[in-house]
Amino acid sequence: MPADLSVLEGAYLRDILDQPRALEDTLAVLKTNDSLRRIATELQQGKLKTVILTGMGASHHALHLLYLELLNSGFVSLMVETSELLHYQNCLLGPTALVVATSQSGQSAEIVRLLEVNQGKSPIIAITNTADSPLALQANATILTRAGKESSVSCKTYVTALMALQWFGRVLCGSDLGPRLRDLSSACPAAQNYLAHWKDHVLSLSDSMENIEGLFLVGRGPSLAAAGTGALIIKESTHFHAEGMSSAAFRHGPFEMLNARIFVLVFAGESKTRSLNQRLLQDVRNKHGRAAFVAEDLHPGPTALPAASAATRPILEILSVQMITLALAAQAGREPGRFELASKVTTIE
Repeated sequence: MPADLSVLEGAYLRDILDQPRALEDTLAVLKTNDSLRRIATELQQGKLKTVILTGMGASHHALHLLYLELLNSGFVSLMVETSELLHYQNCLLGPTALVVATSQSGQSAEIVRLLEVNQGKSPIIAITNTADSPLALQANATILTRAGKESSVSCKTYVTALMALQWFGRVLCGSDLGPRLRDLSSACPAAQNYLAHWKDHVLSLSDSMENIEGLFLVGRGPSLAAAGTGALIIKESTHFHAEGMSSAAFRHGPFEMLNARIFVLVFAGESKTRSLNQRLLQDVRNKHGRAAFVAEDLHPGPTALPAASAATRPILEILSVQMITLALAAQAGREPGRFELASKVTTIE
């Protein structure tokens, strides 16, 4: 029986379909200012020696792209969950450490506590969607996204954070912004084109994922952002258990779980490791697991990405996962993204 898509109508679906607008509006306001330029110059001159990237949930996973860009540009960077930074790694805070904090609300419990604990020890750059939040108001410099109000599970705040972080990476590293801005501008129409076929994507995934009992999302490099965030939003929006990990980690244990009721979503990612991910895809299928490949060079379908640059691919990768959340919700006959136990902003540590 075809999945009933009427159950999907709600705030979460509206937020998903609003992503192209959110991306376009965010890109339009990304501008450098004196505070950002000063901090970036201090990093490039070696006055700031370490960059601590911190956030919780999807905001934390989104930082993986900036983490890799900083490392590849020769800067010392650490990626730390804000809770761990507060309670076990606060020795990292100090005048030579720059903190980059991402939080869509800018007022989650850990972020507010970080502002209290830091007390000016380290300069903080904020990436947030909320202009009047404690994080935005107290940071040394703030980059605001323009996702607009988001009703439930992170979707448009996540992709706009990715866009802001991809832009910000060039600013921090002192690189030419022109090519990056041109790449990022292509993400808006690409997302629009993909989402225009959302019903077809959901129906296709509902068929291919029928009766699954376990779901893994795996990738390498920049795709780890989508793997981590994807598993999180599947659990949060559909109450279906999913795990995100590196493709290599999947072979170290979870591979033993493969059977016809296990589905593995493999992100093709960048060319340097694509062949490894393709081999994993085939090995999963050879062991009777179900699998799909998220890549640009596919026939049209829910896991086929529009042509993408390295800067835009992570933004587009998450769209396939969002379609999976809708497909699983349609199978279960429940509205996706409706909170029952948690809330949009986590205010308790």
